[in-house]
Amino acid sequence: MTKPLLAPLAAAALVLPFVAPASAQQAAPAAPAARAAVPPELPLRDFFRSPARSGYNLSDGGRWVSFLQPAAGEAGAAPRRNVFVQKLVDGRAVGEPRQLTRETARDIRMYAWKGDDTVLFMKDFGGDENFHVVAADAATGKVRDLTPWEGVRAELVDNLPEDPGHVLVMHNRRDRKAFDVVRLDVRSGAETVVATNPGNIVNWVTDHRGRIRVAIASDGVNNTVLYRDGDSGEFKPLLTTDFRTAVQPLFFDGDNRLFYAVSNRGRDKSALVLIDPAKPDAEQVVYAHPEVDVEGAHWSRVQKKVLWASYETDKHGKQFFDPAMQATYEKLQQQFPGEQVDLTAWTLDEKRYIVVNWSDRTLGARSLYDVRSGKLTKLADAAPWIKPEQMAEMKPVRYTARDGLSIPAYLTLPAGREPKNLACVVNPHGGPWARDSWGFNPEVQFLANRGYCVLQMNFRGSTGFGRQFWEASFGQWGLKMQDDISDGAKWLVEQGIADPKRIGLYGGSYGGYATLAGVTFTPDLYAAAVDYVGVSNLFTFMKTIPPYWEPWRQQMYAMVGNPDDAKDKERLTATSPVFHVDRIKTPLLVAQGARDPRVNKAESDQIVEALKKRGVEVEYLVKDNEGHGFANEENKFEFYGAMEKFFAKHLK
Repeated sequence: MTKPLLAPLAAAALVLPFVAPASAQQAAPAAPAARAAVPPELPLRDFFRSPARSGYNLSDGGRWVSFLQPAAGEAGAAPRRNVFVQKLVDGRAVGEPRQLTRETARDIRMYAWKGDDTVLFMKDFGGDENFHVVAADAATGKVRDLTPWEGVRAELVDNLPEDPGHVLVMHNRRDRKAFDVVRLDVRSGAETVVATNPGNIVNWVTDHRGRIRVAIASDGVNNTVLYRDGDSGEFKPLLTTDFRTAVQPLFFDGDNRLFYAVSNRGRDKSALVLIDPAKPDAEQVVYAHPEVDVEGAHWSRVQKKVLWASYETDKHGKQFFDPAMQATYEKLQQQFPGEQVDLTAWTLDEKRYIVVNWSDRTLGARSLYDVRSGKLTKLADAAPWIKPEQMAEMKPVRYTARDGLSIPAYLTLPAGREPKNLACVVNPHGGPWARDSWGFNPEVQFLANRGYCVLQMNFRGSTGFGRQFWEASFGQWGLKMQDDISDGAKWLVEQGIADPKRIGLYGGSYGGYATLAGVTFTPDLYAAAVDYVGVSNLFTFMKTIPPYWEPWRQQMYAMVGNPDDAKDKERLTATSPVFHVDRIKTPLLVAQGARDPRVNKAESDQIVEALKKRGVEVEYLVKDNEGHGFANEENKFEFYGAMEKFFAKHLK
């Protein structure tokens, strides 16, 4: 799926994880002795329709269980995911679920409980990412937009569990480039300013009493952790690093004195550390994985301690610090062999949890776990129409790039087919400072069901592999980063998996840029390509970033290139596909959201217009009610239907 292009927090924090070290090269997995039968061609909509029920959550006191479910709007309108609630009695969901929200334009994708009587959800308009915080009364269904200002982006900071009527929200109403923090009344919408942003604060951190104690300031190149003892007074600098060094405060300890952070100061891989504000340079390492970055940690509000740290090798993993929680996870894991298990929501007393099980071949089920009884009660299958036995296996592999760098990747072979001379799709991820992960990916499973092998590579710059791997991407858009992708395609051919005449290239966001770069700079490698909300011109892209990304502009210049620097200008010109359309001969499908705030529609317009003038085959799909990637179900159906026909025409 499309991942955010240059998401500010990812770019600034650099913490997301992955893969164990590898031998120089790993061969493709051998075909099983007795292959399963080729699965039937399944309906496209089965892969891309909204889950039947997803996003399960629990109200703070455990009175309600909630979930997202598609609900029909007006006659003829496409269903949208809305919040439904169901009463919990003695740990059981009872009665019929009741629809709480009635959104008809776009799905609700993010929501949270405030106490036992209010649901807060995030709402944007046409994909513009100017999210509003909206409150819905769980009893009456009455809805109130708490941040009803056009062109303003708002985000929850802290739901203040000890304060029944208020939450902390940050928004950029006063200055589109900076986010202030306000205490917001969830019933009236009245707000009180808690912290005014001087213009350089990019993140705020509260303690367990909801007091803003830490702020992260950035001048675009250097980041400073600011600290204060209470909820008033001046923030004072605690430590400063350049953007290559990440210190991400997570939460305070039980005494609200020390704070935990993910840090790579003095090391290649990020670790979970504890920092004493009185001695900020003396980090106490709590946990460091020997091979990958630590991703984050989980704090128990009840036990007042860290229960686990999370990381990602080939798959997601946890390092437990609490034997009881480890035993709980191991007990749950035994019930879902071969799958991953996660606790995704819980009551404030931590006596009931939502359990999610999933794998590369299923979206799995959602269950309610009662700590006191040890009982696990199934709530729903996320997508009961998906049959795991009809899906394809996603396997971790590695190959060696031309300069010797080992590239972790995932290879999905179509089920029941000999892995030889296949039509294949190379699928670089977005970000680019993100990563691909093991799990159910509807795009990959759809392509595999249609007979394609799919290779997803974590090219240099992908996060989770340490600072050195990440820094290897600086200034390498269209260069070594692109070589990693090209070398993956060539590896498929060398292994005998791919037919060299039937390799497709598909990516979204940065992956869309990589798609355009692939057909521009290696035009003989690919037989067809699909660009989904991708950058074509690095100059216009840098000029149209959202205003609230302004604190990261200098950092982006360092990582991508400065259009005003003579040397960088030459490189950016050389690696912007729009200036080299004369090299493109590969048939191309382009998809774009008209309200995309990250990759402006002009990026796609430019490349499509230039190719049409040259007579190169190009299809262009634009949706006026979408942003950075298509969210509405009917638009996804149309896009993937166009992709299916396009690849079938050119790769089969």
